[in-house]
Amino acid sequence: MDYGLTEQQQEIVNIARQIAQKKMRPVREHYDKTEEFPWPIIEEFKRADLLGAYLPEAYGGLDGGVFELVLVGEELSRVCAGIGLSVATSALCAIPILYYGTPEQRKRWLPDLASGKKLGAFTITEPGAGSDATSTKATAKLDGDHYVLNGVKNFCSTGKAAELYVVFASTNPGRGARGISAFVVEKGTPGFSFGKKEEKMGIRASWTYELVFENCRIPKDNLLYKEGYGLFVAQSTFDSSRPGIGAQAIGIAQGALDETMSYVRQRKQFGVPVASFQAIQHMLADAATSIEAGRSLLYATTRAMDKDNKPAIDKAIAENKIVYDVMKELDTRRWTKESGMCKVFCSDAAMKVTVDCVQMCGGIGYMRDFPVEKYMRDAKITQIYEGTNQIQRNEIGMMLIKEAASHAKELAAA
Repeated sequence: MDYGLTEQQQEIVNIARQIAQKKMRPVREHYDKTEEFPWPIIEEFKRADLLGAYLPEAYGGLDGGVFELVLVGEELSRVCAGIGLSVATSALCAIPILYYGTPEQRKRWLPDLASGKKLGAFTITEPGAGSDATSTKATAKLDGDHYVLNGVKNFCSTGKAAELYVVFASTNPGRGARGISAFVVEKGTPGFSFGKKEEKMGIRASWTYELVFENCRIPKDNLLYKEGYGLFVAQSTFDSSRPGIGAQAIGIAQGALDETMSYVRQRKQFGVPVASFQAIQHMLADAATSIEAGRSLLYATTRAMDKDNKPAIDKAIAENKIVYDVMKELDTRRWTKESGMCKVFCSDAAMKVTVDCVQMCGGIGYMRDFPVEKYMRDAKITQIYEGTNQIQRNEIGMMLIKEAASHAKELAAA
C-alpha cells in the first residue's frame, strides 16, 4: 500500500531495509545463538544516521519524529528484532531528554545519541516494581551539588552496552508516586555497576542487565525537569515510544509472513504446493490483514502525534525553553490512548501471526535452523515490555471513560 511517504522518509526506509537484508540477515542466527552484542551492525546504523532519524536537526538528527522512528523499527525488526532493538532503546533514553531536558541538557546528551557515539537505555523496572512503577524502592537523596542514588534496577534493555541511562528513583519516599524523579546517569559513574545479565526467550542479540547503584553520586544538574515529576516523565515518554513497540511487532509479523510465504509456495504435499490449500490461504489472508491493519493504525497515529508535538519541539529549540513547558503553552494533547492501542493491537497481531506461521510451516517451522520459530520467540516480548497489554487495556479504558465524561459535560453545558 502507498502510505504517501516523503522522499526523505522513503530513503530512510530504503536504507534501513538495505542494512537489514544485507548486513543483519546473514548474521542474525549467529547473534541469536551466541547472545553477543551486535557491535558491527551498530556501526552500520551509525553510518546511516538511523539512530538519529527521529531527532531534531539541531542535535544532529534527521529532523524526523516518531513516525520516522516507527519506519526504522519496522524495517529492522522485519529481519531481526533483537539486533534492531538498540535503535528503540536509545530513543527511549533520548525522548525524555528531548521533552524534559533543559536546553543545556539537550545539547549535552542528544548529539551523542543521535550520532550513535553513545547508546542510550531507560530503566524503571525493579524486582518489586514492574507494572506498578509507584512501588519504586530506589532512592536519590540530595547531598550538596549531588544526588546519592541507591537501589537496583532490572530488565534494562541494551544494558551494559549503553553509555547513558535515564533512571527513576524516589527523591521523597513519603510522597509515594509523587516523590519519584528522573535522572540521567552516565556509565562509569562511581557507585554504578552491573549485576546479572539475563538469558531470554527471544531478542537475544539485545543485552538485558540488572543495574546496581551503591552510593552513586550524580550531579544535581542530571535531574530531568523537577523533583517529583518522574512518573509523569515516564508516562509521557511511553506515549511516544509505545508505537515503536508496535512497529517492532509489525516488523516481526511481516518478517515471519515473508519467510512463510516463500516456504509454502515451494513446499509440496500430496503433489501440490502447500499454498494451494484453502486452509493455508485463509491463514495467510488473516495474517496479512492483521499486519496491514496494524501498520495503518501505527502510521496514522504517529503522523498525528508528530503534527501535534513537532511545533512545540521546534518552538522550544528556537526560544531556548524546555519542550514540555512549550507543550503546555500550546496545549498539546496526551496520546496515552492511541499509543496504547498501537502496542496492544500490533503486539497481539504479531503473536498470533508468528504462531500461525510456525503452524503453516509444519515441522520445519519448529526447528532452530529455520527462522520462523525465532520470530515467534521475539514476538512475545512485545506484549510485555513498556507496559503489559493488560496494563495498556487499563489505560485505554480509563482514557475512554474520561473522554466520555468530558463529552457528557460539554453536552450538558450546551
